Amino acid sequence: MGLSLLARRDPLAVASEQLHRLAQTTVCQPFEATLDQAGLYPLHATGITSLQLNLGKLCNQTCRHCHVDAGPDRTEVMSKDTLDLCLQALARTDIPTVDITGGAPELNPHFRWVVEQARSLGRQVLDRCNLSVLLLPSQADLGEFLAQHHVEVIASLPSYQAIQTDAQRGEGIFDKSMEALRLLNRLGYGKEGSGLTLNLVHNPVGAFLPPKQDGIEAKFRKELASRHDVTFTHLYTITNMPISRFLEFLIESGNYEGYMERLAAAFNPAAAAGVMCRYTLSVGWDGTLYDCDFNQMLELPVLQGTPQHIRDFDPARLHHRQIVTRNHCYGCTAGSGSSCGGAVT
Repeated sequence: MGLSLLARRDPLAVASEQLHRLAQTTVCQPFEATLDQAGLYPLHATGITSLQLNLGKLCNQTCRHCHVDAGPDRTEVMSKDTLDLCLQALARTDIPTVDITGGAPELNPHFRWVVEQARSLGRQVLDRCNLSVLLLPSQADLGEFLAQHHVEVIASLPSYQAIQTDAQRGEGIFDKSMEALRLLNRLGYGKEGSGLTLNLVHNPVGAFLPPKQDGIEAKFRKELASRHDVTFTHLYTITNMPISRFLEFLIESGNYEGYMERLAAAFNPAAAAGVMCRYTLSVGWDGTLYDCDFNQMLELPVLQGTPQHIRDFDPARLHHRQIVTRNHCYGCTAGSGSSCGGAVT
């Protein structure tokens, strides 16, 4: 039975199984040993400049690479009470950015409310959008809402080619993505001088590292403009993490050991020094605190001894906490590095 099927029955058991497999790989030494050799262990946070809220695992798509194992059948959704705790924590700090993710975060019934509240606190709000959600009948005015509140849209688009995008995200998703991007462009997103930022996210369609960010951005810009009349602000490259559905793909295709070896061989100390967990605090749909969204999916909360839930938020104890690491962290530190904001170096 595939890991994604198991995840829908028992997420804790699947997370434990995945961590065991990552720890047992023989092609690389423990990530902590590699950090130590680079003079970086233990890794500590450098402050919190981004509060990342995972609004749940409900999504209108079921993507093959999804590290959240999100889909239409998931019922985990952040409640308004938990969102209110997040806003209370935010109000006690000067954290400048609220990074909203999912699933499709827009399907959380309180998505618009939390955007309005975060903007009223003067914070930058990012929406990690799968694009096709903008075309749902229930979300007909979503684009206008995002533009009205100057929400930065970070949109997933694995490839500028339909065949590769559909292979990863589902049949017909590329065409829907182009329609949604043109809708956002009409609202001013991705247009110079509009103040509306539209960033794309590219992750490889396969078991290899992403290309150089600048080079692939230029290719995307040329192809999308000439073939689809689409413009955007920047493109981010993100490495596929060896967890959840992508881990299942690696195992079933016989690429797991090779991929882990490739990640470990490409370890970059400069990327490790700048990983996103050093400046991000991730809040799970149930309010549990994590160092990053990937640790969240492996049920690895922040280190014992620091606040474990948003209700106990204490910036003094969280700003410089020790980061919880495991072998999946090779994904964020390979090559130019990988983060929610693209390449690190």
